[in-house]
Amino acid sequence: SILEIAAGTCICGRALAPYVKKATCLDMTPAMLLTGEENAKKEDLNNIDFVLGDAAELPFSDSVFDIVLSRLAFHHFPDTQTPFAESVRVLRSGGKLVLIDMEAAAEPLRSTRDETEKMRDPSHVRNLSREEMLALFCKNGLTVSFCEAIKMPMNLKNWLDHTATPPEVQKEIVRRMLEEIGSGKKTGFAPYTVNSEIFFDQKWVLIIGEKI
Repeated sequence: SILEIAAGTCICGRALAPYVKKATCLDMTPAMLLTGEENAKKEDLNNIDFVLGDAAELPFSDSVFDIVLSRLAFHHFPDTQTPFAESVRVLRSGGKLVLIDMEAAAEPLRSTRDETEKMRDPSHVRNLSREEMLALFCKNGLTVSFCEAIKMPMNLKNWLDHTATPPEVQKEIVRRMLEEIGSGKKTGFAPYTVNSEIFFDQKWVLIIGEKI
């Protein structure tokens, strides 16, 4: 059995559902869960529960899931420790906790990049460094069995359109990116152009830990 926390439209839960007995997707936004449920019906997935709830206060008993996973959610949490501890609580002994999220930019540009991330998506709080992510596993007594980072090229226009960022905000973010490309002030994104379009790389970190 698996649990995806802060699941949004349940991308991971739906991807893994064909390979598990039961999947549960939890999110606190009803519209997101509804989209996930509608997509699951289209994909003929009948073994997913869609639960409205807060990742910081999971409505489940202790030690009930074999896998708990989170994809691109922790950068939205003002408090990362509580939802992580809750994820560990509901995990069975020997179970795996899977965390996927964006890695913070290196200092001194970390806060600069986070500022632009918040302009694009006000629900963004703060990207974690890889060391901060690993510290969550260590603090909660999990043994890390896998840790890997991969670069994910992002088209700036698609990235901004995905969150319906207001045109005036998009214009300012594009201006900042072009300024850096022109050897101006750095943004923390290290943007570049491909066929006259602006791109940048996100670094996604995947960490798997086991509950002893």
